[in-house]
Amino acid sequence: MFSMFVYTNNYLKCGIVRVSHFHEREYKFSTRAPCKYSFQPAFVGTHDLIDRRKLHFQARGSKYHKMSSQVMEKTESNVAVEDSLRDLPLSNSYETAMEALSSLITRQKRGTPSSVGGKYGKFDRMQMYLKILNLEEHIPELKIIHVAGTKGKGSTCAFCEAILRECGFRTGLFTSPHLIDVRERFRIDGFDISEDKFLLHFWDCWNQLKEHVSDDLPMPPLFQFLTVLAFKIFVCEKVDVAIIEVGLGGKRDSTNVIKEPVVCGITPLGMDHTEVLGNTLGCIASHKAGIFKDNPESNMPEAFLRGLTTAHLYGRAQVVHDSSSNCHFGSAPADNSSGDLIFYLDGAHSPESMEVCAKWFSSAVQESKQLPNLSSSSHDVESMKEVWGNGYIQSERGNTNESNKISKKILLFNCMEVRDPQILLPQLVSTCASSGTYFSKAIFVPSISTYNKVTSGTSAIPSGISNQDLSWQFSLQRLWEKIIHGIEGDVVLDESSKLDSAETLPPREFLYEDASRCSPADGNLACSSVISSLPLTIKWLRDCVRENPTLRIRVLVTGSLHLVGDVLKLLKR
Repeated sequence: MFSMFVYTNNYLKCGIVRVSHFHEREYKFSTRAPCKYSFQPAFVGTHDLIDRRKLHFQARGSKYHKMSSQVMEKTESNVAVEDSLRDLPLSNSYETAMEALSSLITRQKRGTPSSVGGKYGKFDRMQMYLKILNLEEHIPELKIIHVAGTKGKGSTCAFCEAILRECGFRTGLFTSPHLIDVRERFRIDGFDISEDKFLLHFWDCWNQLKEHVSDDLPMPPLFQFLTVLAFKIFVCEKVDVAIIEVGLGGKRDSTNVIKEPVVCGITPLGMDHTEVLGNTLGCIASHKAGIFKDNPESNMPEAFLRGLTTAHLYGRAQVVHDSSSNCHFGSAPADNSSGDLIFYLDGAHSPESMEVCAKWFSSAVQESKQLPNLSSSSHDVESMKEVWGNGYIQSERGNTNESNKISKKILLFNCMEVRDPQILLPQLVSTCASSGTYFSKAIFVPSISTYNKVTSGTSAIPSGISNQDLSWQFSLQRLWEKIIHGIEGDVVLDESSKLDSAETLPPREFLYEDASRCSPADGNLACSSVISSLPLTIKWLRDCVRENPTLRIRVLVTGSLHLVGDVLKLLKR
């Protein structure tokens, strides 16, 4: 699981975890305790949110009720904003918090430099923020597991949390990114923090930091604020142990203000975020190792094994069975043990994670009929063409209903432009093929989520975006056609066929079309499609299975955590 697992001098017990060490800790809060709230939050300055969906907070004609004068403040435009958690409907207050968070996004695209002002560096700012919130002296009292790495650090954190919870500890878990709702980043005892607790801690942090904003010390950017908020939540909620996932790298990450972790973990390394961490494994390893503070020891007690089997993280090796009216997370519908439309979701977006994703998907679909092994013999080449052409295998075992099911495996894919699909897609196809798994079709769609907006699980979902630029999705489609057909040169798509395929949904027959008739040079694409809207894509898949009860569609959703989160959000609606 770990490439490296480092323990400090504060040893744990329960196997290798010291149960009593956690439970014996006393919370000796000073008179400046960070969890004594003098008011109900929340206060948001209009100058922060003026560009964020026009909240229209105005002192004149305001419908919000009175609040203690302690939280009244004049903005530069002399507009006083009053708000009270008790007086606002919870959903409205939560959406307001999302707007406030969105105002902390300092860059529009990943890879571009952050535009944080002020005269202090990141770690100096972090220390000042912690001091403002009176957390400086309490963070050392937390028992912290700090995990960095390229791939699997979120999953490793989830394993650690589940193990320790099974050992009887009160746990806190901080991971990133979130898929549907920002509260996913903060778990207490295995559950996302509740809305009311989130709002309580969020607005207290926000208001205290706002009171100390200056030209030298601006508000923290988004991830830095969420990191500070995590520390505040875990201190105030009195967790026995906090598991903290590094955001990016390690040495310069906002989470690296932790001075005395109980454990430091490093998961497998790979070539990712090279624009920040460097373009060699040595450079990347140097950043990751920056969280180390001591020396090793190991064992695997029974509670650890139970924790590993119960750990879960949204969008990582997650299976969702979807029926015509209900969706079931993690298990098949009660009225049909196999289901008609099944989503396999994994946010793999690097070569290493894509290989693992492909192996997991191939194992999960569990086709009962053995497919031919691929070799250079003409018989096997013809067999491979038959697999691609038919697009499904009929089971020869099992009950009659199962054997009559038409099984289609579809890839639903998108990735950020900073990724390299020329590595990701061949890795996916070749790894699946080595296990005898082949995709009938591939669908390329844009994600709904945007880099510069924080949303919640109840935020409105647009059905589509008019005049959306789909050039990236068409480039993915061209690459897919090259891979499937073994074409060396570029695949040129006719402009009119591109426009038609994006603006209209594929006909139902697209699912059953023989791929052998696919001719990219002639603009006849039977292997793939670009659809301009993810909600329409989900609707189209549901309509397909409704119209054919013998059809079983297995959809692998991968390439982007944004895409996986968007699909989960749609399936929960």
